[in-house]
Amino acid sequence: MGCYDCCMRCLGGVPYCSLVATLLCFSGIALFCGCGHQALTETERLIETYFARNLQDYITLAYIIQYFQYVIYGLASFFFVYCIVLLAEGFYTTSAAKQTFGEFRSTMCGRCLSSSFIVMTYVLAVLWLLVFALSALPVYFFYNMDATCHTIDVLTETPASINQLCVDARQYGLLPWNAVPGKACGITLSTICKTREYRMTYDLYIAAFAGAGITLLALVHCSLHLALNQVYLRKLRQRVKEERRGYDLYGRLQRDRGETLCSPYPVNMSDTS
Repeated sequence: MGCYDCCMRCLGGVPYCSLVATLLCFSGIALFCGCGHQALTETERLIETYFARNLQDYITLAYIIQYFQYVIYGLASFFFVYCIVLLAEGFYTTSAAKQTFGEFRSTMCGRCLSSSFIVMTYVLAVLWLLVFALSALPVYFFYNMDATCHTIDVLTETPASINQLCVDARQYGLLPWNAVPGKACGITLSTICKTREYRMTYDLYIAAFAGAGITLLALVHCSLHLALNQVYLRKLRQRVKEERRGYDLYGRLQRDRGETLCSPYPVNMSDTS
């Protein structure tokens, strides 16, 4: 076999669907964890600067932000390992399905592992759907804040009505109800929306939300691909069993009749289509 044929055989065993899902998962997790971590840090800075004067008013929020940042570290590490394992599983199932390295081979341990990965990926996709929904909450908060600031910019000629337009962080559960001031109104709110910290935090939350969506898409794509491979391997096992049963029947007929029979099957089972 020449070098070209060897390269084509190896490329034929590459799980391109699993590879795409792995790259999507890596990019989505990197976007979600990186942007989410920085957005939480900037959120704490905004609350501390514009919405709370006393440390005791936002100390609980600071602890929650720190806790979520540790969770982000764990998510990044877990998905890094899990994506590599899923890619290896994709190589295994694709090589077995395409019979890249010889006849079809499938063990009970391999089938159990493949089924376990399908179930785990499906459960992760369901759980990540909740993360995707939760990541939309800060985007919703900043969207409302940006819309209020836009209204203030439009109504700059009527200061009395501008002062009635406020964003209250206490209504969103970010601060306790006794926090002072706890809200920003009028020109103060418009000034906050024009700061670099606000625009960067808003963009970071949007990027984290997009990363969560990409990760969800990768998990759904990977679970569907693994399930499809399992179905194909099951059909392939059944076909191999039927061919072996046909060879056994052919051998018995040859022994009973004591004469040469023409086999209806090809010499090499891997030649069947």
